[in-house]
Amino acid sequence: MQNKGFVKVFAILLTLVCVFYLSFSFVTRYHMNKAAEDPKGETHYLDSMMNKKVWLGSYTLKQCREMEIGLGLDLKGGMNVILEVSVPDVVKALADNKPDEAFNKALAEAAKLQVTSQDDFITLFVREYKKLVPDGKLAELFATQQLKDKVNTRSTDAEVEKVLREEVKVAIDNSYNVLRTRIDRFGVVQPNIQALEGTMGRIMVELPGIKEPERVRNLLQGSANLEFWETYEAKDIVPVLVSADERARVAMNIGTDSLKVDSAAIKKEEAKAAVSSKDSLAAVLKGETADNSAANIEQLKKEHPLLAIFQPNQSGMGCIVGYADYKDTATVNHILNLKEVKEILPRDLKLMWGVKASDMDATGHIFELYAIRSSERNGRAPLEGDVITDARNSYDQYNKPCVNMSMNTDGSRRWAALTKKNIGKEIAIVLDGYVYSAPRVNSEITGGNSEITGNFTVETTQDLANVLKSGKMPAPAHIVQEDIVGPSLGQQSINQGLISFVVALIALMVYLCLMYGFIPGMVANTALVLNFFFTMGIMSSFQAALTLSGIAGIVLSLAMAVDANVLIHERTKEELKAGKTMKDAISAGYSGAFSAIFDSNLTSIITGVILFYFGTGPIRGFATTLIIGIICSFFTAVYMTRLIYEHFLVKGKLRNLTFSTSISKNLFQNAHYNFMGITKRSFTIWGTIIVICIISFAVRGLSQSIDFTGGRNFVVQFDKVVQPETIRDLLENKVEDANIQAIALGTDGHRIRVSTNYRIAEEGAHVDTEIESILYDAFKEGDLLPDGLTLAQFIDRDNTEGCSIISSQKVGPSMADDMRTSAIWAVVFAVIAIGLYILIRFSNIAFSLGATVALAIDAFLVVGAYSLCYGWMPFSLEVDQTFIGAVLTVIGYSINDKVVIFDRVREFTHLYPNRNRTQLFNDALNTTLARTLNTGQSTLIVLLIIFFLGGDSIRSFSFAMILGVVIGTFSSLFVAAPVAYLALGGKKEGKEVKAAKA
Repeated sequence: MQNKGFVKVFAILLTLVCVFYLSFSFVTRYHMNKAAEDPKGETHYLDSMMNKKVWLGSYTLKQCREMEIGLGLDLKGGMNVILEVSVPDVVKALADNKPDEAFNKALAEAAKLQVTSQDDFITLFVREYKKLVPDGKLAELFATQQLKDKVNTRSTDAEVEKVLREEVKVAIDNSYNVLRTRIDRFGVVQPNIQALEGTMGRIMVELPGIKEPERVRNLLQGSANLEFWETYEAKDIVPVLVSADERARVAMNIGTDSLKVDSAAIKKEEAKAAVSSKDSLAAVLKGETADNSAANIEQLKKEHPLLAIFQPNQSGMGCIVGYADYKDTATVNHILNLKEVKEILPRDLKLMWGVKASDMDATGHIFELYAIRSSERNGRAPLEGDVITDARNSYDQYNKPCVNMSMNTDGSRRWAALTKKNIGKEIAIVLDGYVYSAPRVNSEITGGNSEITGNFTVETTQDLANVLKSGKMPAPAHIVQEDIVGPSLGQQSINQGLISFVVALIALMVYLCLMYGFIPGMVANTALVLNFFFTMGIMSSFQAALTLSGIAGIVLSLAMAVDANVLIHERTKEELKAGKTMKDAISAGYSGAFSAIFDSNLTSIITGVILFYFGTGPIRGFATTLIIGIICSFFTAVYMTRLIYEHFLVKGKLRNLTFSTSISKNLFQNAHYNFMGITKRSFTIWGTIIVICIISFAVRGLSQSIDFTGGRNFVVQFDKVVQPETIRDLLENKVEDANIQAIALGTDGHRIRVSTNYRIAEEGAHVDTEIESILYDAFKEGDLLPDGLTLAQFIDRDNTEGCSIISSQKVGPSMADDMRTSAIWAVVFAVIAIGLYILIRFSNIAFSLGATVALAIDAFLVVGAYSLCYGWMPFSLEVDQTFIGAVLTVIGYSINDKVVIFDRVREFTHLYPNRNRTQLFNDALNTTLARTLNTGQSTLIVLLIIFFLGGDSIRSFSFAMILGVVIGTFSSLFVAAPVAYLALGGKKEGKEVKAAKA
C-alpha cells in the first residue's frame, strides 16, 4: 500500500485529537456524579466548582461542560424552536409606517402569499405593489429619513429592492444578536442558536434541559417594544362599550335589522345585559358558581354578543374598562373591531389586554381590558423603550419584584413632561401590545430613573429586565415551529438508543465472523470499533449534539462500514480462488474494491449533504452524523484494515485465510441465473406494484404529519390503558371545526399522540395555553386523569407519575409549506445528483439512466408502501421530515449495490470486449450476487434491531429503511441492470447464451 507512513501518522494524530475532545465528557461526568452526591445539593457543588480549573490545569468545569458531547433534546429533554422575524414589519418600518393604501395592501397580500410561495417576501411585495400601482416608484415609499443615505427620489426600483434586502438582512442579524444575548443571560448550558441558510428571517434555537417553555416563549418572541401610554378613565369608556353591544348585535345580524331602534328599549336591554353579565363574571372573579348552563349562555350571546362575554368595570375607577375569560378575548377583539362598533368608539382610543390574569381571579382565567389614549398625531406612543439605557430587576418599597430602568437625556425630559401632564391619572406601561402595569402618577418624575411595578414574579422581572437591556428586536419574531421534550421521555430514548446500538454492534460483529471467519471478522470488527471512536471524537470536536436520530446515523454508518468490508472480503475471496497468493489476493482485493467503495460512499455523502441542507433540527443531526460516519468508515475499512493485514503478512502470519466459513463457503457461489432473460417478466411485476401504489395514492393518499400540514402534536402519558378513538371522541366537540387525530405510540396503550390544527395560524403563546387547557378539561371529563391532578401537573413535562404531557410539537402553516416543498425538492435533487455523478463516473448515459430509474422507483415504492399500510399497522406511518430523511438515506444506500454491479459490468467489458452483452451483464450480476445479498442482510440485521429496540420515535424511520433496503436490493438486480442493458441496445451480437462464471 502506498503512503503507508502517512496513513499511520494520520491515524495516530486523529486518535490523539479524538482522545483529547472525548476526555471533556469523562471529566464532566465525573464532576456531575460528585455534584449529585453533594449533601448541600447539586447546584451548590456546580456553583462552587464552575470556574475552577479541573482538567489539564487549563480548563474550568464550565469550559469542560461546553466542550463535552452534548445530548440533543430527544435525549436530554428541552425545547427547540424556529423563530421567524416578521419581515413585513421591517419593511413597514423602513417606509416610516406610511398610511398609503396600495403600500399596505401590497404588504398584506405578500404576507398571505408567503405562506405557500417559495419566493421571499421582498420579491412578493414588489410584485404585488406593481400590480396595484403599475407606474408607482418604490423610491416614493422608501425615500425616508431612515434611508436618506441609501434611497432618494431618483433611485430606481432595482436599487430600492437591493437596499430593502440589505436592510432586512441587517434587521435579521440584529435579531440574531438580540436573541443570542437573551439566551446567554438565561443561563442555559450548551444552547444552540443559528440562522437557517436558504431562508429569510428564520432562526433556530435549541435549549437543552429547559423546564419552563412558557417563559422561554415570552423571552424569545418579545420584541421589547416598550411603550408608555396615557389612559382613559373607565367611567368615560364603559357607557360606550355598553352601547357597542347593541351595535354588535345589529352588525352580526342577531335580533334586529336596523340601527334605528327605540332608545328606551336599548337602555332597558343594556341594563339587563349589564346585570346578567355582572352576575356571571363577578361570580367567577369571586370563585363562586354561576348559572352557566349551555342554554342560558347561548341565549345571552344571541341577545348581547359583547356583554354576554365581557364584564364592564361598574365602578368606573381606573383605566381598566372590563374583564373577560381568556377563551373569549379573541371574540371580544373581533366585536370591538367591527366597523359599526368602531364608529361609536373615540378615535384616540386603543383597547389592550393585560399580560396576566386579574389579581381578583383565583382560577387565572379572567383578563383585564385597559383603555389607552393615543394622544400623538402619528398614532405612536408618547414615549418608547428606545430611550432606556439600563434595566435591572429589583424590589420595591413593599419588597415585591419590580424593574428599575434608567433613561437617556431625551427620555428623561419627555418622561418628566408626560408624568407632569398626567398627575392623578394612570400611565400604562405596555410591552409588545400587552399592558404590564398601569401605575397612577402621584407627581412629576425627573432624572430619568423609574420603577416598573405590577403583579410580577421574580422570573418575570428577570426576563423583562433582560429583554429591555439586551436590546429591542427590529421586528417581532414569531415561533413557526416548536418541539418540547420532557426529560423522562429523553431518558427513555437514551436507554432505548444505547440498547439498540450495543445489540446492533454485537450482531454485526458476530455476523462478520460467521460469514468470513474469525480473523477476517475480527479485523473488520476492529474497523467498526475505530469507526465509532473516530465518529464520536470528531462530533465532540465540532461540539455537535448527540440525538436519537444521530445514534441511528451512527448505527447506519456502521452498517455501511460493514458494506465496505464485505466488498473487500468478497473480492479477496475471488482473487484467492483465481490462484493468487494471500499477499497478492489482498492487494488485488483492496484495489479492485476501491472504486466501488469510493463511488458508493461519495453518493451516500451527496444524499447526506442534501439532507443537511433541506432538513432542520434532528434531521440535520442525523445527516451530520451519517456524513462523519461514512468518512470514518471509508478510512477505517479501506486503510486501517489493510494496515493490519499487511503488518501480519510481513511477519509471515495470516497466510492461510480463506475468507469463508462452512456457512458461507458455497453461499451464492457459482451462480448462473439468467437475469436478463426474465426482463419482461420482472418489469411486469414492478409495473403492477407501481400501479397498485398509484391507486393507493389516489384513494387513500398519505398520512401527512404536522411537518407538512401545520398543527400541534402532544404526546400524553396515561396511567391507564386508553384507546385513540376515546381521545378523538372527547376532543372533537372541543376544537370546533379543527382536525383531531389520535394515535397510539407503542403497544401498551398508555401513550397517545394527539394532533390538531386548531388555531394554528394564530400567533401568541396564549393559544398553546388554551389547547393544553382543552386537553386537560376533555380528559378530566372522560375520567382519564387521576383524581386531584391539576392543570399545572398535567402540563409539566417533568412529571413522570400519574398523567401528563411529556412532549409537544408545533409547526406553523408557512413552515409546513416550506418543509413540504423542501422535501419534494430534496428527493428530486438527490436522484438527479446521483444520476449525474454516475454519468460522470462511468461516462455512459445507460448506467446513469439505469441508476436514476431504479432510485426513483425505490423512493416511489417506499412512499407507496406508507400509503398502503398506514392506519392498520401497529405504529405511526406518518409522512414527516424523518420519513423524508429515511427516503434520502435509502437513495444513498441503494446506489451502493448499483454502483458495484455497474463497476463489474465495466470491468468485464474491458476484460471481455467480444463477449455477448447478455452474458456479460448476467456474469456481472452473478459474480456480485453474494456481495449484494450479504450487505443487504447485514444492514437488515441492524435495521431490525433498531426497529424492535430503538423506541417509538425511531420506528417509522427504521421501517422505511427496511423497506428501502429490500426494495433497493431487488431493484439493483431487476431494474437498474436491465434498464442499463436495454439502454445499451440489448444483445451486442450473436445468440444469447447462458450466464457463465467470468
